[in-house]
Formats: sequence, C-alpha cells, structure tokens
Amino acid sequence: MSRSAITTTEAPAPAHTFSQGVRSGPLVQVSGQGPVHPATNEYLYPGDVARQTVRTLENVEAILAAGGATFDDVVMLRVYLTKREDFATMNKAYGDFVGPRVNKGVLPSRTTVFTGLPREEMLVEIDALAFLTD
Repeated sequence: MSRSAITTTEAPAPAHTFSQGVRSGPLVQVSGQGPVHPATNEYLYPGDVARQTVRTLENVEAILAAGGATFDDVVMLRVYLTKREDFATMNKAYGDFVGPRVNKGVLPSRTTVFTGLPREEMLVEIDALAFLTD
C-alpha cells in the first residue's frame, strides 16, 4: 500500500516535524490544525472560539482536499478545546460548518477533549481521519 505526505499551500505549513496530512491507501489522516492563516502563519481571532473553529475547519478541509477527500469521506474528527465553557459555541460553529459539507447524510463521528494546547492564543485544535471509498 502506498503512503505519501499531503501538502497544500491552502493550509498552514507545519510548525514542527510532521506532515500536514498523510495518505495511506484509502486512509487520509489530517494532522491537528489550529486557527492559523495559511499564507501568514498568523494565529487568528484571539478569544473568539467560533471564528477560530471555522478557520481551523477551513484548514482541515484544505488538507482533506489535497489528499483527495471531502467531509463526506471523514469518519472521525477530534476537537481539542482549552475551555469547557466554549463547548456550546464551538459546537454551533462546528455544526454550521460541517453539516452543509456532508452530502451523503452521515455525519462524521467526533470526540471532544478539554486540554491545554501548544499556543496560549489557541482555543481549539482539530484533526481528521477520512476513508476514501471511490
């Protein structure tokens, strides 16, 4: 089975020693993404978890596309939040973003974890696992 790194300029370049994503056969794994602008690598929207969630999902979507996947192919998303009180706001922004992108009627499974993140301004980080059937 072939294995390759996924790269795109439509999502931020990795800040450390990992790939934006990896495709191995029909699997596409997207590394954890944050609210970072792809061109400037600037962390965006301090204190606004809704806007950070949307920017983060845009980065995830760009890497999925570079790997040949869409949200219809995503089987699992993991959301990491720094504050429990941000859950409802994140969940609304997440639903508004992901829902319209799922055309085959099956939403991805999801886990939400409350944790510390690498940068103080990051309120959310999201990674994805997709399985390509076509």
